[in-house]
Amino acid sequence: MAKILSNGYKFSACNNNNNHGFGCNKFDHLAPVMIKMPVNSSFRSKSTVNGELFGRRRVGIIAAAASESKMGIISIGKSLKWWEKGLQPNMKEITGAEDLVESLLKAGDKLVVVDFFSPGCGGCRALHPKLCQLAEMNPDVQFLQVNYEEHKSMCYSLGVHVLPFFRFYRGAEGRLCSFSCTNATIKKFKDALAKHKPERCSLGPTKGLEEKELVALGANRDLSFVYDPKPEHPQKEVAPPPLAPVPTVAEVGSGLGTGSPSLPLPLPIPLKSTLVASGR
Repeated sequence: MAKILSNGYKFSACNNNNNHGFGCNKFDHLAPVMIKMPVNSSFRSKSTVNGELFGRRRVGIIAAAASESKMGIISIGKSLKWWEKGLQPNMKEITGAEDLVESLLKAGDKLVVVDFFSPGCGGCRALHPKLCQLAEMNPDVQFLQVNYEEHKSMCYSLGVHVLPFFRFYRGAEGRLCSFSCTNATIKKFKDALAKHKPERCSLGPTKGLEEKELVALGANRDLSFVYDPKPEHPQKEVAPPPLAPVPTVAEVGSGLGTGSPSLPLPLPIPLKSTLVASGR
Protein backbone atom coordinates (compact mmCIF):
# COMPACT_ATOMS: atom_id res chain seq x y z
CA MET A 1 0.00 0.00 0.00
CA ALA A 2 1.46 3.29 -1.05
CA LYS A 3 1.35 6.22 1.34
CA ILE A 4 1.82 9.88 0.51
CA LEU A 5 3.22 12.56 2.87
CA SER A 6 2.14 16.11 1.99
CA ASN A 7 3.10 19.12 4.17
CA GLY A 8 3.31 17.05 7.32
CA TYR A 9 0.01 15.19 6.80
CA LYS A 10 -0.28 11.54 5.81
CA PHE A 11 -2.88 10.35 3.35
CA SER A 12 -3.71 6.81 2.35
CA ALA A 13 -3.70 6.25 -1.36
CA CYS A 14 -6.20 3.40 -1.00
CA ASN A 15 -9.33 3.20 1.09
CA ASN A 16 -11.80 0.40 1.56
CA ASN A 17 -14.72 2.70 0.85
CA ASN A 18 -13.17 4.96 -1.79
CA ASN A 19 -10.02 4.21 -3.79
CA HIS A 20 -9.60 7.82 -4.98
CA GLY A 21 -9.03 6.60 -8.53
CA PHE A 22 -5.61 5.05 -7.81
CA GLY A 23 -6.58 1.44 -8.67
CA CYS A 24 -5.24 -0.26 -5.54
CA ASN A 25 -5.69 -3.80 -6.81
CA LYS A 26 -2.92 -3.25 -9.37
CA PHE A 27 -0.38 -2.14 -6.72
CA ASP A 28 -0.98 -4.75 -4.00
CA HIS A 29 2.23 -6.54 -4.86
CA LEU A 30 4.39 -3.37 -4.39
CA ALA A 31 6.23 -2.52 -1.19
CA PRO A 32 5.06 0.52 0.84
CA VAL A 33 6.56 3.78 -0.49
CA MET A 34 6.69 7.21 1.21
CA ILE A 35 6.45 10.23 -1.14
CA LYS A 36 7.12 13.75 0.16
CA MET A 37 5.27 16.43 -1.77
CA PRO A 38 6.73 19.97 -2.13
CA VAL A 39 5.27 22.79 -0.06
CA ASN A 40 3.62 24.46 -3.03
CA SER A 41 2.38 21.22 -4.52
CA SER A 42 -0.84 21.29 -6.50
CA PHE A 43 -1.93 18.06 -4.85
CA ARG A 44 -5.08 18.49 -2.80
CA SER A 45 -6.55 15.94 -0.48
CA LYS A 46 -10.26 15.35 -0.40
CA SER A 47 -10.14 14.64 3.34
CA THR A 48 -11.56 17.60 5.21
CA VAL A 49 -11.39 18.99 8.71
CA ASN A 50 -13.99 21.57 9.74
CA GLY A 51 -15.04 21.81 6.12
CA GLU A 52 -11.61 22.99 4.84
CA LEU A 53 -9.07 21.17 2.74
CA PHE A 54 -5.74 20.50 4.45
CA GLY A 55 -3.69 21.50 1.40
CA ARG A 56 -5.67 24.67 0.76
CA ARG A 57 -5.36 25.79 4.40
CA ARG A 58 -1.60 25.22 4.36
CA VAL A 59 -1.13 27.23 1.16
CA GLY A 60 -3.26 30.04 2.55
CA ILE A 61 -1.16 30.29 5.72
CA ILE A 62 2.08 30.40 3.74
CA ALA A 63 0.73 33.06 1.36
CA ALA A 64 -0.44 35.24 4.27
CA ALA A 65 2.95 34.99 5.99
CA ALA A 66 4.76 35.92 2.78
CA SER A 67 2.45 38.90 2.24
CA GLU A 68 3.05 40.21 5.79
CA SER A 69 6.80 39.79 5.39
CA LYS A 70 6.77 41.73 2.10
CA MET A 71 4.71 44.53 3.64
CA GLY A 72 7.16 44.75 6.49
CA ILE A 73 10.07 45.18 4.09
CA ILE A 74 8.25 47.90 2.16
CA SER A 75 7.30 49.78 5.31
CA ILE A 76 10.90 49.92 6.52
CA GLY A 77 12.26 51.30 3.22
CA LYS A 78 15.69 52.86 2.72
CA SER A 79 16.95 55.01 5.56
CA LEU A 80 17.98 58.49 4.42
CA LYS A 81 21.31 60.01 5.40
CA TRP A 82 21.22 63.23 7.39
CA TRP A 83 22.26 65.43 4.45
CA GLU A 84 19.49 63.88 2.34
CA LYS A 85 16.69 64.74 4.76
CA GLY A 86 14.50 67.80 4.32
CA LEU A 87 15.87 68.72 0.89
CA GLN A 88 13.93 71.31 -1.08
CA PRO A 89 13.46 71.53 -4.88
CA ASN A 90 16.04 74.35 -5.06
CA MET A 91 18.74 72.22 -3.35
CA LYS A 92 21.04 70.10 -5.50
CA GLU A 93 24.02 67.87 -4.73
CA ILE A 94 27.03 68.42 -7.00
CA THR A 95 28.46 65.33 -8.71
CA GLY A 96 31.79 66.76 -9.88
CA ALA A 97 33.80 69.75 -11.10
CA GLU A 98 32.05 69.91 -14.46
CA ASP A 99 28.65 69.81 -12.77
CA LEU A 100 29.64 72.67 -10.47
CA VAL A 101 30.85 74.87 -13.34
CA GLU A 102 27.76 74.20 -15.47
CA SER A 103 25.35 74.75 -12.56
CA LEU A 104 26.85 78.18 -11.85
CA LEU A 105 26.73 79.21 -15.50
CA LYS A 106 23.13 78.03 -15.98
CA ALA A 107 21.95 79.98 -12.92
CA GLY A 108 22.16 83.29 -14.81
CA ASP A 109 21.24 86.24 -12.58
CA LYS A 110 19.93 83.97 -9.82
CA LEU A 111 21.75 84.00 -6.47
CA VAL A 112 23.66 80.73 -5.93
CA VAL A 113 24.86 79.47 -2.53
CA VAL A 114 27.51 76.72 -2.63
CA ASP A 115 27.49 74.68 0.60
CA PHE A 116 30.65 72.65 1.34
CA PHE A 117 29.92 69.99 3.97
CA SER A 118 31.21 66.65 5.26
CA PRO A 119 29.19 63.68 6.56
CA GLY A 120 31.47 63.45 9.60
CA CYS A 121 31.26 67.18 10.47
CA GLY A 122 29.11 67.77 13.54
CA GLY A 123 28.71 71.46 12.74
CA CYS A 124 27.51 70.63 9.23
CA ARG A 125 24.96 68.18 10.57
CA ALA A 126 23.59 70.65 13.13
CA LEU A 127 23.32 73.40 10.52
CA HIS A 128 21.61 71.29 7.84
CA PRO A 129 18.00 71.65 9.12
CA LYS A 130 18.37 75.44 9.24
CA LEU A 131 19.66 75.51 5.67
CA CYS A 132 16.68 73.46 4.52
CA GLN A 133 14.34 75.95 6.19
CA LEU A 134 16.10 78.90 4.57
CA ALA A 135 15.95 77.16 1.18
CA GLU A 136 12.21 76.66 1.63
CA MET A 137 11.76 80.34 2.56
CA ASN A 138 13.83 81.49 -0.45
CA PRO A 139 12.77 79.39 -3.45
CA ASP A 140 14.40 81.84 -5.87
CA VAL A 141 17.88 81.07 -4.46
CA GLN A 142 19.79 78.04 -5.76
CA PHE A 143 21.61 75.91 -3.14
CA LEU A 144 24.42 73.65 -4.35
CA GLN A 145 25.77 71.00 -1.95
CA VAL A 146 29.36 69.76 -2.28
CA ASN A 147 30.28 66.65 -0.28
CA TYR A 148 33.85 67.18 0.90
CA GLU A 149 34.47 63.46 1.48
CA GLU A 150 33.56 62.60 -2.11
CA HIS A 151 35.27 65.62 -3.72
CA LYS A 152 38.35 66.29 -1.58
CA SER A 153 40.61 66.95 -4.55
CA MET A 154 38.17 69.43 -6.09
CA CYS A 155 37.72 71.26 -2.78
CA TYR A 156 41.48 71.49 -2.40
CA SER A 157 41.78 73.12 -5.85
CA LEU A 158 39.04 75.58 -4.88
CA GLY A 159 40.86 76.53 -1.67
CA VAL A 160 38.30 75.09 0.76
CA HIS A 161 40.02 73.96 3.97
CA VAL A 162 37.42 74.58 6.69
CA LEU A 163 33.88 73.25 7.17
CA PRO A 164 31.08 74.15 6.97
CA PHE A 165 31.98 76.66 4.27
CA PHE A 166 29.82 78.80 1.96
CA ARG A 167 30.34 80.81 -1.22
CA PHE A 168 27.82 83.14 -2.87
CA TYR A 169 27.78 83.68 -6.65
CA ARG A 170 25.63 85.78 -8.93
CA GLY A 171 25.58 86.52 -12.66
CA ALA A 172 28.33 88.65 -14.14
CA GLU A 173 29.61 89.59 -10.67
CA GLY A 174 30.85 86.08 -10.03
CA ARG A 175 31.80 85.38 -6.44
CA LEU A 176 30.16 87.79 -4.02
CA CYS A 177 31.48 86.51 -0.67
CA SER A 178 32.82 83.42 1.07
CA PHE A 179 32.81 82.57 4.78
CA SER A 180 32.46 79.79 7.33
CA CYS A 181 29.69 79.68 9.93
CA THR A 182 28.05 77.22 12.31
CA ASN A 183 24.66 76.88 13.92
CA ALA A 184 25.73 79.38 16.59
CA THR A 185 26.77 81.97 14.00
CA ILE A 186 23.90 81.43 11.56
CA LYS A 187 23.27 85.19 11.63
CA LYS A 188 26.29 85.64 9.36
CA PHE A 189 24.61 83.46 6.74
CA LYS A 190 21.25 85.23 7.08
CA ASP A 191 22.89 88.66 6.73
CA ALA A 192 24.71 87.62 3.55
CA LEU A 193 21.49 86.16 2.17
CA ALA A 194 19.55 89.36 2.86
CA LYS A 195 22.31 91.50 1.35
CA HIS A 196 22.71 89.63 -1.94
CA LYS A 197 19.19 88.29 -2.44
CA PRO A 198 17.55 91.40 -3.98
CA GLU A 199 17.08 90.94 -7.71
CA ARG A 200 19.51 92.68 -10.00
CA CYS A 201 20.28 92.63 -13.68
CA SER A 202 23.75 91.65 -14.85
CA LEU A 203 25.22 93.67 -17.68
CA GLY A 204 27.43 90.86 -18.90
CA PRO A 205 27.53 87.06 -19.24
CA THR A 206 27.45 84.83 -16.17
CA LYS A 207 30.94 84.54 -14.71
CA GLY A 208 30.75 81.60 -12.30
CA LEU A 209 34.09 80.43 -10.94
CA GLU A 210 37.10 82.71 -11.16
CA GLU A 211 39.71 82.23 -13.85
CA LYS A 212 42.37 81.00 -11.41
CA GLU A 213 39.91 78.46 -9.97
CA LEU A 214 39.11 77.11 -13.43
CA VAL A 215 42.81 76.82 -14.23
CA ALA A 216 43.42 74.98 -10.94
CA LEU A 217 40.60 72.52 -11.66
CA GLY A 218 41.91 71.91 -15.16
CA ALA A 219 45.43 71.28 -13.86
CA ASN A 220 44.22 68.76 -11.25
CA ARG A 221 44.95 65.29 -12.62
CA ASP A 222 42.52 63.66 -10.19
CA LEU A 223 39.60 65.38 -11.91
CA SER A 224 38.11 64.64 -15.30
CA PHE A 225 37.78 68.33 -16.05
CA VAL A 226 39.32 70.03 -19.06
CA TYR A 227 39.63 73.79 -19.26
CA ASP A 228 41.04 75.72 -22.17
CA PRO A 229 41.83 79.32 -21.20
CA LYS A 230 40.26 81.80 -23.56
CA PRO A 231 42.93 83.64 -25.59
CA GLU A 232 43.03 87.34 -25.05
CA HIS A 233 42.18 89.25 -28.21
CA PRO A 234 44.84 91.94 -28.80
CA GLN A 235 43.60 95.34 -29.85
CA LYS A 236 43.98 95.96 -33.55
CA GLU A 237 46.31 98.81 -34.38
CA VAL A 238 44.77 101.40 -36.65
CA ALA A 239 47.07 101.95 -39.63
CA PRO A 240 47.77 105.62 -40.43
CA PRO A 241 46.42 106.90 -43.77
CA PRO A 242 48.89 106.54 -46.65
CA LEU A 243 50.96 109.60 -47.46
CA ALA A 244 50.46 111.27 -50.82
CA PRO A 245 53.39 110.63 -53.21
CA VAL A 246 55.72 113.53 -53.75
CA PRO A 247 55.67 114.49 -57.46
CA THR A 248 58.94 114.61 -59.32
CA VAL A 249 60.25 117.58 -61.26
CA ALA A 250 59.34 115.91 -64.57
CA GLU A 251 55.75 115.38 -63.41
CA VAL A 252 55.49 118.97 -62.29
CA GLY A 253 56.86 120.23 -65.59
CA SER A 254 54.52 118.11 -67.64
CA GLY A 255 51.61 119.37 -65.61
CA LEU A 256 52.44 122.98 -66.44
CA GLY A 257 52.26 122.41 -70.17
CA THR A 258 48.99 120.46 -70.21
CA GLY A 259 46.96 122.79 -68.10
CA SER A 260 46.68 120.38 -65.18
CA PRO A 261 46.98 121.83 -61.73
CA SER A 262 50.62 122.45 -61.10
CA LEU A 263 52.45 122.32 -57.85
CA PRO A 264 54.70 125.14 -56.74
CA LEU A 265 58.36 124.53 -57.26
CA PRO A 266 60.66 124.89 -54.31
CA LEU A 267 62.26 128.27 -54.09
CA PRO A 268 65.94 128.44 -54.94
CA ILE A 269 68.27 128.66 -52.00
CA PRO A 270 69.67 132.23 -51.87
CA LEU A 271 73.40 132.51 -52.33
CA LYS A 272 75.48 133.95 -49.58
CA SER A 273 76.22 137.54 -50.48
CA THR A 274 79.77 138.80 -50.19
CA LEU A 275 80.37 142.38 -49.26
CA VAL A 276 83.45 144.11 -50.69
CA ALA A 277 84.70 147.05 -48.78
CA SER A 278 85.78 149.85 -51.05
CA GLY A 279 88.71 151.81 -49.84
CA ARG A 280 88.80 155.52 -50.17
